[in-house]
Amino acid sequence: RAPYGATLSRATMNMWDVVKMQKYELKKLWGNKRQLLFQSLNLAMIVFSALMIWKSLMVFTESESPVVVVLSGSMEPAFQRGDILFLNNHDHPIRVGEIVVFKVKDRDIPIVHRVTKVHEKPDGKVELLTKGDNNRVDDRGLYAPGQLWLRREDILGRAVGTLRYVGMVTIILNDFPALKYLLVGIMALFVLTNKEA
Repeated sequence: RAPYGATLSRATMNMWDVVKMQKYELKKLWGNKRQLLFQSLNLAMIVFSALMIWKSLMVFTESESPVVVVLSGSMEPAFQRGDILFLNNHDHPIRVGEIVVFKVKDRDIPIVHRVTKVHEKPDGKVELLTKGDNNRVDDRGLYAPGQLWLRREDILGRAVGTLRYVGMVTIILNDFPALKYLLVGIMALFVLTNKEA
């Protein structure tokens, strides 16, 4: 069995071989403009396919954000930091106990919390009060100044499904933007230099 240093050295050599091979493929691609155009169109097709899937999910779920990542521990133990939630914003009445995702005016990041009170007005409008399961007080301190209740239009959707901890990748990439750009660049490079059979 090889010592740890030798294994690490071989892995580093293999990584450098991959880098050299990608550099060679990129130079070769630059020399063949037709192939460069073809690979660029492949990359554009991948990006546009992802956008089409996202837009389709928006239409199907009636939510401007059909998938969100839980960013804090305020909903523990129901949801952990890094869980991915799938949302649905169909016009069914929201009830006490449901978990909703809402956006407050002048805040960029949506909040995932449980509905604790529903106040139905005589004119048919509904007001909601929310609270994180792991928080001691309700969310009135998080709402916009002077706002005591959430309106239906503040709700992005209700949680209908979850994937545990998969969203940690998103959290790490947002915490380290340089890593995000590096990974996107590497993926683009591999798509551009990928040989079609």
